[in-house]
Amino acid sequence: MNEEMRTFGYLCPQCGKAVTAARSVFALEASNAEIECSCGESSLRVDFDGESYRLYVPCGLCGQIHTAVCTPERVLTGATALGCAKTKQFCCFIGPEGTVEKNLRELEILAEKEKQQEPDGGGDAFLDSVIMYEVLSELKEIAARKNGITCGCGATQYGMEIRRSAVDLVCRHCGAKLRIPAATDRDLDDLCCHMKLVIPGTLRQSSSERT
Repeated sequence: MNEEMRTFGYLCPQCGKAVTAARSVFALEASNAEIECSCGESSLRVDFDGESYRLYVPCGLCGQIHTAVCTPERVLTGATALGCAKTKQFCCFIGPEGTVEKNLRELEILAEKEKQQEPDGGGDAFLDSVIMYEVLSELKEIAARKNGITCGCGATQYGMEIRRSAVDLVCRHCGAKLRIPAATDRDLDDLCCHMKLVIPGTLRQSSSERT
């Protein structure tokens, strides 16, 4: 009987290479784990205290080390992605080998685009202008549909904040935001799967409803 394996993947912030390694579920349940880049300058650490996993992830996008606490179910089953708080992009992947490798290829493309930008800010306004314009065009089509873009608070008025690698939809009523990544082909494909978008606002009760 073959042991069930889990693959971990991240992008080394030092040498830029994709780092992947597999660990058995049995080993992960029994002890801590460490996945080191071949350059020896970074490693992903997984600590288990018997109840939850604490991961220390080197980030190939911002260069920092991110910490995440995950349940055993999230680490040992399905597919999981951990994000970079600074760039709002995923920087670590856990799951089946094929899924992890596919996501890492997307991450490498994103990181390479970041490197190509001029450090003095003299480069393009967007990380990928073609993708950004396609995303804006798709958002325009979604908005043209009846209730295409709404907020969970019940409002239908919103604004857009366009960033280098994302578009934020901002509810004009409650201020809630929905970030739409706009840097890779996958970001565009994900958006095209949506007929409608809902900003994650909260429905506010009136005073008469609360009494």
